[in-house]
Amino acid sequence: MQLNGSEIVIECLKEQGVDTVFGYPGGTILNVYDALYKHQDEIRHVLTSHEQGAAHAADGYARATGKVGVCMATSGPGATNLVTGIATAYMDSIPVVAITANVNLPALGKDSFQEIDIAGVTMPITKHSFIVKDVNILADTIRKAFKIAKSGRPGPVLVDITKDVTAATCDFKPLVPVLVKTPSKYTEEEMEKVVKYIKKAKKPFLYVGGGAVISGAQEEIKKLSELMDCPVCDTLMAKGAYDGNSYRYTGMIGMHGTKTSNLGVSECDLLIALGARFSDRVTGNAKKFAEKAKIVHIDIDPAEINKNVRVTAFLVGDLKTVLQDLNSRLEPMDHSPWMDKIAEYKEKYPLKYDNTNLSCPYIIETIDKVTKGEAIITTDVGQHQMWAAQYYKYSKPRTFLSSGGLGTMGYGLGACIGAQVGQPDKVCINIAGDGCFRMNLIELATASRYNIPIIEVVINNHVLGMVRQWQTLFYGKRYSQTVLEDQVDFCKTAEGLGCVAIRVTKKEEVEDAFKKAIALKKPVVIECIIPEDDKVFPMVPAGAPIAEVFDGDDLEKASK
Repeated sequence: MQLNGSEIVIECLKEQGVDTVFGYPGGTILNVYDALYKHQDEIRHVLTSHEQGAAHAADGYARATGKVGVCMATSGPGATNLVTGIATAYMDSIPVVAITANVNLPALGKDSFQEIDIAGVTMPITKHSFIVKDVNILADTIRKAFKIAKSGRPGPVLVDITKDVTAATCDFKPLVPVLVKTPSKYTEEEMEKVVKYIKKAKKPFLYVGGGAVISGAQEEIKKLSELMDCPVCDTLMAKGAYDGNSYRYTGMIGMHGTKTSNLGVSECDLLIALGARFSDRVTGNAKKFAEKAKIVHIDIDPAEINKNVRVTAFLVGDLKTVLQDLNSRLEPMDHSPWMDKIAEYKEKYPLKYDNTNLSCPYIIETIDKVTKGEAIITTDVGQHQMWAAQYYKYSKPRTFLSSGGLGTMGYGLGACIGAQVGQPDKVCINIAGDGCFRMNLIELATASRYNIPIIEVVINNHVLGMVRQWQTLFYGKRYSQTVLEDQVDFCKTAEGLGCVAIRVTKKEEVEDAFKKAIALKKPVVIECIIPEDDKVFPMVPAGAPIAEVFDGDDLEKASK
């Protein structure tokens, strides 16, 4: 059948099972929006307040559902406004397809109005960037984009289409997408080597990364931990891939990981990294990371093997599939002395905070209690992000959405909107700091426009908390540009953008505030006023070995 380019875009989205698109229209993409109007009963469009919000919403939708998220923007500034969201998705391996439109083909390369080489701009932050100049290859390009986005190690793909292509016609033949499975690339010899190391280990440890969530390997990891009788730590991106309530779970590893995880990994004799990339925020001084251990790395991306940390053995393949093979070769083991040692660490070094005042850890624990650990938690970036990772007990994957690799302030609100749209039956709560909230708070207007019942929590300490913490500990308390005392009233701002606003100043008010917010089923902002000098502990100084983890008690002893 003969269709124009815009209709082909929509038909290809329908082929891929896309039910929601986040975006913002403009001149060059008007033809696509006109086609979208005709199919509004099949594909929902969520008009965000800013294109960056659309990119973050598509990202949050993808993380919460496991599907490919889709966002759209027009040329020039519309396209460039997607860049931060695309980079965020790239760093965390999130499948997103961004569709942009450009000026007509004859106008390319002439500095035309709102012309930008967005395919070139995004090349370093996408798995692939396309520019379509011929309607005859449009359908195949969009299909390739979705295949690339979700195959292997997932990630964002950009498709830029010149405006004349969106109007041109050609023959279109519908296709049913083929399920693509990435084959494992390890040999029998490599697998047997890993099995041998596991059987010889006396003090094994599992280190779970974000690939575990992407692969859906939570059951296989649980079984492996039971067979090996070993403790399990996770990264920020892996929250929920292993049950945070399990007695084997030791908490997060790395810069703000628990002492138990950091000390345990530093003492273990075998460390198995599952879908992790050995980020600097995890390893600290990479040369001294798990230096007593043989390290086994299992990952779908061969480029990650030996990139940051030299390993003893590795298996390349989809984590879920690899672990099914590995588990079938193992018999139950007994590492009671090692597990007892880890239990002693957990008892000696629990996470703790000052419980005399209203604090973010108390707020997070209350949210966990009120939601029974069943909410989807999104975060922005900073102290509140670390507290949300430490004090909420994640028991299921795809329930903690945060910008890990890029550390994008302003990410959480758009992501929360996307998560709520993708999982309408879930309670979706974004934890933000006052600094982050300022960046993209305009997306509250998006939530109120569609009555998307997100809960936006603003942890307001009137400072850029994490930066101030570093200034306190490492910069002689020179608080350069981190104090946010001004005349901004977040509750009035929220109400002005169509949301319900609640201000919390006492511990006694927290539980009722969240119960009310959940019951309202409307977008609600809860502003929580906490002290400006609360700090996230434990902590590892940048570049130090993770065994040098310290907390507030250690600082107090050192000052005496």
